[in-house]
Amino acid sequence: MKELLNHLINLYGKGKALQFYERAQTLVDGYRAQISVHDLDLTEHDSVLITYGDQIQSPGNPPLQILGSFCKKYLANIVSGIHILPFYPWTSDDGFSVIDYRKVDSSLGDWEDISSMQSHFRLMFDGVINHISAQSEWFKGFLRDDPRYRNYFITVDGSPDLSKVVRPRTLPLLTPFNTSSGKKLVWTTFSEDQIDLNFKNPEVLLEILDVLLMYVARGATFIRLDAIAYLWKEIGATCIHLPQTHEVIQFLRSALDEVAPHVHLVTETNVPHSDNISYFGDGTNEAQLVYNFALPPLTLHIFHTGDARVLSDWAKTLTLPSHRTTFFNFLASHDGIGLNPARGILTNEEIDSLVDKALEHGGLISFKHDADGSQSPYEMNINYFNALSNPNGDEPLGLQVDRFIAAQAIMLSLLGVPGIYFHSLFGSRGWLEGVQQTGRNRTINREKCELETLQHELADENSLRSKVFTRYCQLLLARSSSPAFHPHGAQKILDCHPSVFAVERISPDKKSHVLCLHNVSEWKTAFATKYNMATNLFTGQSLLASNITLEPHQILWMRL
Repeated sequence: MKELLNHLINLYGKGKALQFYERAQTLVDGYRAQISVHDLDLTEHDSVLITYGDQIQSPGNPPLQILGSFCKKYLANIVSGIHILPFYPWTSDDGFSVIDYRKVDSSLGDWEDISSMQSHFRLMFDGVINHISAQSEWFKGFLRDDPRYRNYFITVDGSPDLSKVVRPRTLPLLTPFNTSSGKKLVWTTFSEDQIDLNFKNPEVLLEILDVLLMYVARGATFIRLDAIAYLWKEIGATCIHLPQTHEVIQFLRSALDEVAPHVHLVTETNVPHSDNISYFGDGTNEAQLVYNFALPPLTLHIFHTGDARVLSDWAKTLTLPSHRTTFFNFLASHDGIGLNPARGILTNEEIDSLVDKALEHGGLISFKHDADGSQSPYEMNINYFNALSNPNGDEPLGLQVDRFIAAQAIMLSLLGVPGIYFHSLFGSRGWLEGVQQTGRNRTINREKCELETLQHELADENSLRSKVFTRYCQLLLARSSSPAFHPHGAQKILDCHPSVFAVERISPDKKSHVLCLHNVSEWKTAFATKYNMATNLFTGQSLLASNITLEPHQILWMRL
């Protein structure tokens, strides 16, 4: 527990640290009897479905029960984990403005519905700890000047220079609230309903530690730290990636290592790649996994251009600080496709081209404020299937599915643990009607599914959902069949052909090798490799690997 004390000293000084260290130790020790420590070594079998708790609905049935039974029926041997997006009581942002961290939204179900999924899946919970709902009891206590909550939130006096603050929103940074002791300006990074917590107050840190330990006791084996980059605020600073933010993560990691070493922290930082990977820390003291945010826009770019070289060159730079860390790879999520992670990798013109394509394909664009007062595109709000293929075009559906599956195969082939958004696994298109209903761009990729309709579509082999789901399952089963895809193995990016993304995956013991080839273009490509005989991982057939021909958007995974 010495590490906890050191982190507290670094955050609050020796005096306060000694005062709060004993309470932190008592808190951690109090959870030992509630937490079952078990093995959670990541393997090639690991992949995580990302879904809302009410993603699948059936009248008269709690959505979490429907989700659990659906996943057990269709996914028990396909994915190993489920990331249930915030299932707590909430007021806005589709769950990311939490009223009570310790409760399950009664409209979804209860804690028993959550725990029942553990029999088949590992679970990821969200730690939405940068902010809390304006309707939470914590903030209501602040408004009535309750001494306990008086310093739980960040207030700003006067008119300090906040121009350096980096944030992904164009809404006001400070929101006025009337409290029992007068009007106060309160820090709200994301919206007036999402009130930033004040981690300069060690009471807040201990409260959040208690929440996360409770999640572990409730069955979480992965904890996603939402918007964690913005956690610590200093007047006059950028208020993103501050050293104190990393110190808080290290404090949480130390506490979890002490009582729940099987739990993995996953940091969600939608920022340029070099900043993103800083949340690995030294490879032992911060996140075990970081969201690989540059991957979605780069993958989209290479399919638009038919040239894989930008992605290949970037992928060659991917390194990990230790064998205890890996990437959380994804292409789509409940949010849009972030553009900031691609800056510095793609040119401004290439990013503008992505934006133009998204608009052409029926998508929307969200903007952020820049330091010079201007606005720039921050996120493309579009379903990934539509981002790849124009829904208003005349391409054959089969070609669109081939392109989509090829993109997903690239994500699955790379070093890390795959995170698969529900709407990608089940071949959804964009939901513009939802945007019209809510007025929020991100709703385009958050449509809920009716159970009976979804099952009917999956049973129809000619439907888009069935075609995508069947192909996706084949990919996941092939991936889990070889230790070459182990998330702590190795990878070599190969230059086979400009239109082909090629990666050789190697197991940790170096005994298993798989060559993954993906044609990102609409043209047949032929090229030579240095390999001779191989086995097609999808069919089990032997083939000559020295000369390869790939059809448009064809993928070929070969055991060497």
